[in-house]
Amino acid sequence: MSNYRMKLDKKRCIHCKACEVHCKVKNNNPVGIKYAVHTSGKPELKDGKIVMKASFRSCYHCDDPACVAACPTEAMVRRESDGLVYVIKELCIGCESCIAACPWNIPVLHEDENVVGKCDYCMDRLDAGLEPACVTACTTHALCLERKK
Repeated sequence: MSNYRMKLDKKRCIHCKACEVHCKVKNNNPVGIKYAVHTSGKPELKDGKIVMKASFRSCYHCDDPACVAACPTEAMVRRESDGLVYVIKELCIGCESCIAACPWNIPVLHEDENVVGKCDYCMDRLDAGLEPACVTACTTHALCLERKK
């Protein structure tokens, strides 16, 4: 089981999309490639206030990830120590098997490099004792990475 889960406090979210921006910058992703997606619903009037529904989606780091099982080159890996799923880009051949296998449509193809990428909860930052870029960027502290028990 993954030791982590991403959590969004929808009451705190102001829909600024700083989470998306910082993820793109940290991963140097080109236009159109997102590892994390923040979505906002249409504004609604509720109890005299304008409210919008928010959601944040990144990789779920499944216990038995279909993307890992589908990868013919073992480029898609699940780290045993904490359950994080990540891509070894040097091994990826861009076959998109992991994309087809993922029920959540999380992995994305970098067409310019012909390799797949995905959210790994900023594994390098976690290893250094830091929060993922999306969490650090959240101006209202609505987004957090929780450590499961």
